[in-house]
Amino acid sequence: MTDRDGAMRTPEQPDTVSSRRDEWRTQKQKKTRQNDDMKSQDTRKHPAGLPFLFLTEMWERFGYYLIIGIFVLYMTDIDKGGLQFADMRADDIFGTFIAFTYLTPFIGGFLADKKLGYIKSIYIGGTLMGLGYLSLAVPDLPFFYAGICLIVIGNGFFKPSISTLLGNLYDDPQYKSNKDSGYNIFYMGINTGAFICNIFAAFMRNKFSWSAAFATAGVGMFLGLIIFTIGLKHYRSANVIKPKQENEMSPMEIMFKVFLPAIIAGILGWLIPGNIFGSDSTDAFLFAVIPVVGFFTSLYFRADFSERKRIGVLLAVYVVSIMFWAVFKQNGTALTRWAKYYTDREMPQTISDVAETLYLAEKVSTETKEVTQYDKSFQAIKVDGKPIKAIGKDVYFQNMDPALMEVKQQQPNVVLMNTELFQSINPFWVVALTPLVIGFFQLLRRRGKEPTTPSKIAWGLFISALSTLVMVLAVWAGNNGQIKVSPLWLVACYGVITVGELFLSPMGLSLVSKLSPPRITGLMMGGFFLSISVGNKLSGVLASMWYGYENKANFFLVNGVLLLGATVLAWMMLKWMNQVFRDTMQEGN
Repeated sequence: MTDRDGAMRTPEQPDTVSSRRDEWRTQKQKKTRQNDDMKSQDTRKHPAGLPFLFLTEMWERFGYYLIIGIFVLYMTDIDKGGLQFADMRADDIFGTFIAFTYLTPFIGGFLADKKLGYIKSIYIGGTLMGLGYLSLAVPDLPFFYAGICLIVIGNGFFKPSISTLLGNLYDDPQYKSNKDSGYNIFYMGINTGAFICNIFAAFMRNKFSWSAAFATAGVGMFLGLIIFTIGLKHYRSANVIKPKQENEMSPMEIMFKVFLPAIIAGILGWLIPGNIFGSDSTDAFLFAVIPVVGFFTSLYFRADFSERKRIGVLLAVYVVSIMFWAVFKQNGTALTRWAKYYTDREMPQTISDVAETLYLAEKVSTETKEVTQYDKSFQAIKVDGKPIKAIGKDVYFQNMDPALMEVKQQQPNVVLMNTELFQSINPFWVVALTPLVIGFFQLLRRRGKEPTTPSKIAWGLFISALSTLVMVLAVWAGNNGQIKVSPLWLVACYGVITVGELFLSPMGLSLVSKLSPPRITGLMMGGFFLSISVGNKLSGVLASMWYGYENKANFFLVNGVLLLGATVLAWMMLKWMNQVFRDTMQEGN
């Protein structure tokens, strides 16, 4: 054999030819895989870590919203092992709890930024929250308050860290344009957990006990941490600890200059004689917030010119968001009370048999003796110093057509849908509407008409205000509580406010990720949760005023006015916010 130059060439052995053929085939397959990977990277819209963060957050929110759905019901329960608190006391504790739950992320986000990193913070926060849920399962008041404290601290580490970690994944240029829709998908994970949790809560408390329901929340949290661990390789690169910048506070300085003053101010608010804002806990919370708000305001003045504009927009969004959360978070108080007392929860016979079998419904007696001792707002009147409510009389049948009531009294028991199941309406709408909202914005983007993230937030406030009008109509339909109304009123109300929520809440997370100076992203994410915290507390304050409104339509109208006021403020600032937003996006590109 000769080569191309005519020189003699030694014939190759069969094994050599075979090995070269195998090597060539292997290289071709490797090249094909590389091309396929490049194609998938070119077409993939979202990072590989999204599903794992989605599922982690889903199970964490499963636990959190499970306890939120039954929190007030547990505190006011008088005959099934509850705490037997008065309604107004329960509203106050609920508002304070969810307020502090979203106050701690400001310090947790800062520690994640500068010391711990986001992954370690998620593990710390998730573990504390899981232990907190399990502590609530112990039927003893000290464990109840200990569980609340663990959840509050744990959420401070967990919540800003997982949101920031997700945002860091979308900083990759190939995913950057899909950050808004990524947060929408992430938000759908939150609400998938929030939807299914109430079904578990109803089953566990009907079949077993309140303790079993709270323990289920703890199991969900630890399951979320297991899923987070499985996907760890996909977001290790996004776990970036930010270096300390010039003139920036250290974590110890934050503790002594912000956190400690907040604790001292809170104690003073609790101890001052009388109540300035309605209760000692409300006074304590609002006093404690003052040093924290002062700290976030100081960030604006200490920043350089380019950062100052971006921080200013975020502070403005925090302010208008407060009113949204003040109204939205009444789903656990005022709207739960509306579902319990003013909504027709009776189930048809064919459905009630199934519901009883699945432990998703409860039997109540049609006994109405002494029920007339309640006023129109179901505020218990005391007999011999003891509230009628504490005697154990069910007031569900008080506001019912007399002729219908005569029919009901022929039945020894009536099967009612569990009240907490109404808490699943909002997350159901989130899961159902998120693909539509994402598709709507993608359609506008293709046409070059997609609104900016600040514009979406402004529209969210306005749409949310419309939901209060639905409840005004519900009050009129029920003749101000004289007769029960269809559950479809709550379905409609939650449907409207959910559209507003999808325009505002995930967009707020996205905006923080986009506008925050990289060195303090976790801290500014904590600021967004601070606005939720203040709104949550105000929701408890507003809900505690329920009994002060003889006409319940006025209660919902006041909520609507608050949201419309926030809408007007947002639209007044919108031109400035959009300009800063566009400038920042251009600089990023």
